[in-house]
Amino acid sequence: MNLRDTLQALCVVIIWGFNFAAIKVTVGEIPPLTLTIIRFGITAILLLPFFRLSFVQLKQVVPVALVLGVGHFGLFFVGFRGADAATVALLLQLGVPFSCILAAIFFKDKLGPKRIAGLTMAFVGAAFLAGEPQGGTVLSVVSVIACAFCWAWANILIKKLKGIAPLAIMGWMSLLAIPVLGLMSWFWEENQIQAVQEASIVAWMLLSYTIIGSSIFAYHLWYRLIDRLDVNQVVPFTLIAPVIGVGAGVVLLGESFTIYKLLGGLMTITGVAIIQFRQMRRHKI
Repeated sequence: MNLRDTLQALCVVIIWGFNFAAIKVTVGEIPPLTLTIIRFGITAILLLPFFRLSFVQLKQVVPVALVLGVGHFGLFFVGFRGADAATVALLLQLGVPFSCILAAIFFKDKLGPKRIAGLTMAFVGAAFLAGEPQGGTVLSVVSVIACAFCWAWANILIKKLKGIAPLAIMGWMSLLAIPVLGLMSWFWEENQIQAVQEASIVAWMLLSYTIIGSSIFAYHLWYRLIDRLDVNQVVPFTLIAPVIGVGAGVVLLGESFTIYKLLGGLMTITGVAIIQFRQMRRHKI
């Protein structure tokens, strides 16, 4: 990787890392499902004029909208409601071992002893994080873990999509997920309109950061790097994002840095790193 590519990769993971703190502040003012709807609505408005899909392609995106849009992003924001940013940033890394397990089930990918060791370490680390008294409520922790599983499941679905640009998937997935999220918000949330009307300028600025910075700009840079470079040059940078997320939560939001976060975080990230590097070596990418 040259200096330009390295700086772009660092830019992406820094944006993703600080996004954890941004979302934590925003869900404190706007209900999580309502916030997801607003995020998706703006994302769709910004992206859809540039991407047209056929009816067949739209049908292919529908399962992605349900699993990624509703399952992953919906639960992601719900988890933030009751958990601190650092815990969410670390637990979200379980998406990698979940992806590994699903690949073994659906694609007959043999795990091997090293990846099994990585899986074990990641889940033991997650257990440490879940056991932290101040880390979050049971519902929020379960929501984040389920959110990570949905991300892994969505990867399986997206892998089957052919000829659809990543930003096109993001835009149409956002639009198609809105009706389901709207029904969920109607049944489970209260005072949504009042919360939106009373949200501070800071909340709207941070939401803009999430949409434009994380959802569009960062993902655009990321997929360009994936397209130009070997995956094994790019993927290791993702391990930096949760570290930044923990730091942002502790420094910017005043969250406590406990022994649970230290041990659980180290074990989770180490386990994920073992899985990622082993998979890259196994597939020689």
